[in-house]
Amino acid sequence: MFEGKSLLITGGTGSFGNAVLNRFLHTDIREIRIFSRDEKKQDDMRNLLRSEKVKFYMGDVRDFRSIDSAMEGVDYVFHAAALKQVPSCEFYPMEAVRTNVQGTENVLEAAIKNKVNKIICLGTDKAVYPINAMGISKAMMEKVAISKARLRTDPLITCTRYGNVMASRGSVIPLFISQIKAGKPLTITDPEMTRFMMSLDNAVELVLFAYENANPGDIFVQKAPAATIRQVAETLCKIFNAKNEIKIIGTRHGEKLYETLLTREEFGKAEDLGDYYRIAADDRDLNYAKYFSEGDSKIAEAQDYHSHNTYRLSDQELETLLLKLDYVQEQLKN
Repeated sequence: MFEGKSLLITGGTGSFGNAVLNRFLHTDIREIRIFSRDEKKQDDMRNLLRSEKVKFYMGDVRDFRSIDSAMEGVDYVFHAAALKQVPSCEFYPMEAVRTNVQGTENVLEAAIKNKVNKIICLGTDKAVYPINAMGISKAMMEKVAISKARLRTDPLITCTRYGNVMASRGSVIPLFISQIKAGKPLTITDPEMTRFMMSLDNAVELVLFAYENANPGDIFVQKAPAATIRQVAETLCKIFNAKNEIKIIGTRHGEKLYETLLTREEFGKAEDLGDYYRIAADDRDLNYAKYFSEGDSKIAEAQDYHSHNTYRLSDQELETLLLKLDYVQEQLKN
């Protein structure tokens, strides 16, 4: 479906953008456009790749003109541009709104104007029962995308929702490894805190699955196993043959005990597609009578899908999974 086509990646210099780029670079896709506001990362990527297939566009999703001009002639869009750091968004919530909500609307409006074929918006577990500004803004991002999808089928608009992505920028695995190498204590907020264990490759496969199988307004979630934070820290110490102390510092502001990928209401109507769940868009209109007169018995029997009730990895399974990560292998070599 991508042969001879053009793909635009917003936030293309980030962890997800790089993973999607690498997945598509050696296929028969005609062109990959990297859209971001970070000129240094773009220059580093340009010098590293030196590929005629990859084009770079400076701009910000907050500015409709810049994303509109970058999207001319594009067939597919992967929208990953976002403010993702919980503390930054907590202190500057309107910045999160401008990028994650208004920026998403700009991307969608530009896709509509330029007659894009399909667009996928990158979501997060923090949008489910959000307790911080980052999660609230990403929840609104999903609502904006689904509302646009409800009104039109061209372009096809859909979302993917991710939990923890192992070794992504700013995540706990690079932090633990840097603490191991520096001989410092590994700082854990809550040893029983659980997180989904999902690789960047898994994340890209979810994107491809969504491109191939989505209906307008769908949200796709990939099933994933989980581990506790203590388990991750202890397993990394074993891998690196380290004896670092593990120091418990307490839960930080805006941090959850476990990640939730599907609410009880969503899980009750989710379609099980093997390795994935599909949550179809609510296609009811503003005829409010339906909200009060029609119910769903499945919802009463359902529960959330989260990292406390998914499959829990054994220590050996987690070690095997961590050793498959390119980042861990690079750090072992160094």
